[in-house]
Parts: sequence; C-alpha cells; structure tokens
Amino acid sequence: MAESEGKARRAGRAETASISLAAPQRESTVVDIARQLLSQLLSGHLAPGTRLPSERQLSETLGVGRSTVREALKALDVLGIIEVRQGDGTYLRQSTSSLLPSAIEWGLMLGQPQVLDLIEARKHIEVVIAELAAERADAAAVEELRAHLADMRAARDSTAFVEADVAFHLTLAHAAGNSVLDDILGSIRSLLRVWIRRAIHEAGETQTTIAEHAAVLAAIEQRSPSAAVTAMRGHMDAASGRLHRSLQDDESPHKDDEA
Repeated sequence: MAESEGKARRAGRAETASISLAAPQRESTVVDIARQLLSQLLSGHLAPGTRLPSERQLSETLGVGRSTVREALKALDVLGIIEVRQGDGTYLRQSTSSLLPSAIEWGLMLGQPQVLDLIEARKHIEVVIAELAAERADAAAVEELRAHLADMRAARDSTAFVEADVAFHLTLAHAAGNSVLDDILGSIRSLLRVWIRRAIHEAGETQTTIAEHAAVLAAIEQRSPSAAVTAMRGHMDAASGRLHRSLQDDESPHKDDEA
C-alpha cells in the first residue's frame, strides 16, 4: 500500500475517493454531514491516504452549502480523522483506529461546537491538575516530568516532540492524585497528540511551548499551587490560541474548490 501511495504522489496528485453520500432527508446541519462523513471514512472501504472529494463536490452531492461542509470537515480534522493540505485537498489520515474509541466515547461527532467545547474543558481541567500536582507530586513524579521536558528539548522531529509533550501532561495528571482527572486526560490522549501537533505547526517553533512547560515544572518543584495555576493557565491560553488559529487557517478556500 505504501508503494502505491508513493506512486500516486510521484504522479502528482492522488486519485480522489468515490464516497457514497445521500442528501439529508431533513434540514441539513453540520451534525448530519459530520456523521455521514465519519461513517464513510471509518467504514474500511477507503485506504489511508485517500484523497476526499472537494468541498464543492461534497456540497453538490449533499445539497448543502459549502460552509456547512467546511465546518463538518473541520471537526474531523481536529479529531485527526482527516488531514487538510492547503492548496492540495483533504485526505484520510494514515491511521484512525487509535482515535476511534475516543471519538465515540466523547460523542465528538455532534459537530464543531462540541469539539471546541472539549478544547475549552481541557483548558480548565489542566489548570486543576497542575494545582493538585503542586501539592501532591512525589519525588519520582517530579523526576519523570523533568525527563519528559528534557525529551521535548532533545526532540529531533515533531513526532518525538509531541509524544514527550503528551507524556508530560499525562504524568502531571497522574501526579495530581485524582483518579477521575487522570482518567479524563488519559481517555483523550489521542486527541492531545492531534491538538499539540497542530499547535506547534501553527507556531512554527517549539521553544515557546517548551518555556511554558518549564514554568509549570518550576511551580511543581517549588510546591506552589498558585504558581502552578498561573503557569498552566498561561500555557493553556497560549496553546488553545495556537490551535484556534490553525482552525481559522483551514477556513481559507482550497485551490481545487475554486474551479
């Protein structure tokens, strides 16, 4: 499969998938379109890396406006199900199996507003986690956090950086000593990878987010809940801002849609 995908890329542009979609029987909404698309994309009939029809084609097939299609695709993009390549098109990601359980568990296919609600909820959850971790983290947890931060600094590519970043947050959640908060963050780890990857891509560098994590770690080392709250809130505000900007970037028309 990898060989065939490589040939398609060398040929210039991948073959566009043929997706069977029915026009909604009632008033179209982002929810309806997102669910239809999700069902098709995760049916197993499309190979990873397959190019999806353009927004214009989907709009015509479904009989809905392109803005509705765009919002539905944006929700799938944030979940990591698809990848929007500016000026090229939209593709099914190489692997979606690890994302599916979280997507179902959180009911994220209710549309873009719910995705944004989860991002907002994560901001507040992470602040509470940091506050508790400053009070409860033991020496082993602090050392593990230091190791993850060191891995972030030493990362040679985005994949290694994202894994170290996610590990930092999961270790922090465990150090908070609250099983519910630990489980919540653990259940969305696949989504964290997607969000962090998008955020650092938007930023174009990693030094800023490294400094934000270092401030959180310093507060944990000092056993200062108030400093941990301030540091984590600053990190969450900045990271969420980067993520939201990346979503806004996706709203620009694709070249193939302008035809």
